[in-house]
Amino acid sequence: MRVSTFAKALAAGFAAAAAAVATAVQDGVFTTGEGVTVALAVFGAYGITYVVPNKQQPAA
Repeated sequence: MRVSTFAKALAAGFAAAAAAVATAVQDGVFTTGEGVTVALAVFGAYGITYVVPNKQQPAA
């Protein structure tokens, strides 16, 4: 496991959580369905971002 891949996944999960929570609390109520949406967004971002490899640098 490379640290850069793990860090990239954490950053994506944080961004997904922030966006989903900001959207969910717009009406002042945080429901169970919105909580599930936040969790799915975070886990989806973790999984997809961790699996996709970093772009390889061209050989000099």
